[in-house]
Amino acid sequence: MSVALAAEGLHTFYGKSHILQGVGLEVAEGRITVLLGRNGAGKTTTLRSLMGLTPAREGRVTIFGADATHWPTFRIAASGVGYVPEGRRIFANLSVEENLKVPLQRAGPWTIARIYALFPRLEERKLNRGRQLSGGEQEMLSIARALLVNPRLLILDEPSQGLAPLIVREVFRIVAQMRDEGISVLLVEQNARMSLAIADHAYVLDDGRIVYSGDARTLAADEARVRALTGAGVEEWTR
Repeated sequence: MSVALAAEGLHTFYGKSHILQGVGLEVAEGRITVLLGRNGAGKTTTLRSLMGLTPAREGRVTIFGADATHWPTFRIAASGVGYVPEGRRIFANLSVEENLKVPLQRAGPWTIARIYALFPRLEERKLNRGRQLSGGEQEMLSIARALLVNPRLLILDEPSQGLAPLIVREVFRIVAQMRDEGISVLLVEQNARMSLAIADHAYVLDDGRIVYSGDARTLAADEARVRALTGAGVEEWTR
């Protein structure tokens, strides 16, 4: 199976704080890979390192077979990577439609018209400013903007954070649909059960180290480990 993204031996620092300590992972093409772990484990830092926002001091990142270790973020995006950061980061003073016109669109099937077909609520609110949207609508808008670059790989950081349960289910349904569209997905999530239900492969990060890599369904069936995700120590995953 082809690999959309691979990371090897990533060591990332914030000042003198050693956050990622040799992180390695792979995202297979056309599959959903989930990265799980408790708060502070280094999940967001991993994504920022992959996107070139917080470059690793050591290690290697490969995107669609090309060495992207030292690429700036705009070049990574231009290579076919859509990124949905934690906290949505939409433009609060722009309308929905203006937000959708911000990304530099790449050739492909995703257009604003198709976005409105996928997210009818966004079409209904297209003249509303970003700050007037609910949390769920803002998340939909953030995903929609990423899709408009027509990505081959979609990276999402905590898309269900702070959303009502009904909206969470809708967000996960949309993420699963991306795989059906042939898009590779790397998903960082706190909602272990729902993310494992749609994922193909799972990693668990703890204190900046990968402590589990395996089939998502196998991990989902391990009740003790799923419960441990909210406070797992490395020893719980390696013994």
